[in-house]
Amino acid sequence: MRTIKILCLVLLLTPLYAVNGHAAPVSDNGGIREVIDKKYEKRYQEWKNEFLSTEIGRAQWDMYTHHPRLVLTITITGSNPQGAATGKYKWNNSGELIAATITLGSQVDHGYPSVVYYPVMNALQPFESASLITGTVLAATKIAHEFGHVMKIAGTPESLYHLQAQLAPVYNRIFLSNGYNTKDPRLVELAQKMGGNPVEVWEDREYWGEANAMLFLRDRVAKEKFHCRLFGKIKRAVEEYAKNYEERFAEIAKSQGAIYACSWR
Repeated sequence: MRTIKILCLVLLLTPLYAVNGHAAPVSDNGGIREVIDKKYEKRYQEWKNEFLSTEIGRAQWDMYTHHPRLVLTITITGSNPQGAATGKYKWNNSGELIAATITLGSQVDHGYPSVVYYPVMNALQPFESASLITGTVLAATKIAHEFGHVMKIAGTPESLYHLQAQLAPVYNRIFLSNGYNTKDPRLVELAQKMGGNPVEVWEDREYWGEANAMLFLRDRVAKEKFHCRLFGKIKRAVEEYAKNYEERFAEIAKSQGAIYACSWR
């Protein structure tokens, strides 16, 4: 089952590792740059306001607004309308992240990603169907997920990021040509250098994004009657699909006392 999972994701992710990250100066000052086409301004402001309605959203927005180095660009595209992505990373000569771009789809207030890698965002689906939340909450949750990516990469050494990008295609070629044998000594050695195989590296980043999405929802639904049901749904999904990463979600669930721990006993 694990090999099949790796195979499917290798086929999907191979192009993603020819990625966007290099050393180059961007600006002497950091901050958030919102590059939003006029036709998307109204919906974007609604999504942003929802994100900023929480303490964690305001804290993270403020952190990047006043960042001394990092320029965080936020933009919207009609491509991949229900998705979002973070990339275009750049570092300075000291190895510090100085640029990243969050690209939101023009309809991120619609569409729920797979429960396997997105247990937090996916958990919202029945609550919107029951009219307990709106698509604006979903959009803000996706924004929180992307902020999680920025924070993860900012804490990742530039050399490791580039090494992973360099070695992932090599790993994938060997994996696809050796009968999908993950125990191949060549693959074992590559995984050790990368800090995991390409799928493990990718899913670790996605689950950090989901952990930040959960932080946002922890604040957003704190006073809602359904908060225990929501966190219970997240818990079941994490236990089934992300057992190795359960602790990062459990800590968030328990971080504000019994009201959150009700679903994570």
